[in-house]
Amino acid sequence: MKQSVSSFSNSIKKPDTIAIIGRGYGDEGKGLATDFFSLSAGKKLVVRHNGGAQSGHTVDRKDKRIVFHELGSGSLNGAETFWAKTYLPDLYKLAEEWEVYCGITGLEPVLHADERTCITLIDDVLLNMAIETARGEDRHGSCGMGINEADLRTKAGFGITIRQLKEVSFDELFDEIKRIRREYLPTRLRELGLEGREDIEYLNLLRDENVLRNALAAMKENVQKVRLVPDVADFFAGFDRIIFESGQGLLLDAECEESMPHVTASRTGLTNPTQILEEARLDLNEVVYVSRSYLTRHGAGPLAYECDPKKLGNIEADLTNVTNPWQGDFRYAFYSSVEVFLKPIMADCGDRKETKVSLLITHLNETEGKVRFDGFDLTPGELQEKTAEIFRETEIYQSYSRYSEEIKKEP
Repeated sequence: MKQSVSSFSNSIKKPDTIAIIGRGYGDEGKGLATDFFSLSAGKKLVVRHNGGAQSGHTVDRKDKRIVFHELGSGSLNGAETFWAKTYLPDLYKLAEEWEVYCGITGLEPVLHADERTCITLIDDVLLNMAIETARGEDRHGSCGMGINEADLRTKAGFGITIRQLKEVSFDELFDEIKRIRREYLPTRLRELGLEGREDIEYLNLLRDENVLRNALAAMKENVQKVRLVPDVADFFAGFDRIIFESGQGLLLDAECEESMPHVTASRTGLTNPTQILEEARLDLNEVVYVSRSYLTRHGAGPLAYECDPKKLGNIEADLTNVTNPWQGDFRYAFYSSVEVFLKPIMADCGDRKETKVSLLITHLNETEGKVRFDGFDLTPGELQEKTAEIFRETEIYQSYSRYSEEIKKEP
């Protein structure tokens, strides 16, 4: 008896799919979470789907430490990386991270990209830096990596895909980027009120063709490390587990009105993973919202219940989020209430009955195993009791160290 097409397709084993999302302003531990969920056996893929090279996700081992920007944070476990079409990679910056990874592991990572993915250009970075410099003390807290400018340029019809970067000749691409400088850049500078600002060095570099030439040469070389994917559904079918590693957090989402204008240009929650999985004809099995046991923010913008970190516990020095000219100081705060803690999560996941919704609380070793709220503390178990209607029959994952293999589960 012949098996029907529909019954045959239903019998094919589909990959396990997980989305890792930051609950707050970023820096929650999404690298740790991605590393943890890529510890599983089988063929694994980490999908970078929002933002670009501005994210810094730290993965620690007893004998090594690496900060991932464009490679997936499951790479030390053999996971391959995929840049989705909603990602804006910086091929100029890639070489540095690639060399660090190869130097630490002695291996080369495996990197794929949707051939429709558009890239960040050196002019996007320079313009971003010029904008933040011009704002002075009113900076928005940008990382200065050009993500918003790349997004706006692409939406204005001046995007360059990774396939073009790989297949089109150097001279043709150089002419195209110069055309963007002629036809798009002046309009953008007028919009920003930066036309004629010769006092900002970054704007002077936007008139230097050698800057373009050198950056493009590096990008053309680095793009050879990337394997293009023409069919996402067919590609995803070859993996046992697919992990969506988000950059930033829900409170920096492009449409988070309460945080504007101090937001990123990308969607930091389930918007992109849902759309990508729909195209691949897959469902999302689990979404894990990651949060420290206290709240942090690196960059400008309001931060309710901000405090000296000593009031939160024995807070360790953060080696990744150091003070820098673009974001300023790393800041700390209590959570205000359980309701406010859950608000961005509920807004993001909605009524997803088909998806398991979990929490991962990190840095619990710094706060005596408690989540710090204004005026009270909760253990992970007590937090789960207060959120039982939302997180019924699921876990709260708990991290008491920098190492993913030591993460525990609260059933």
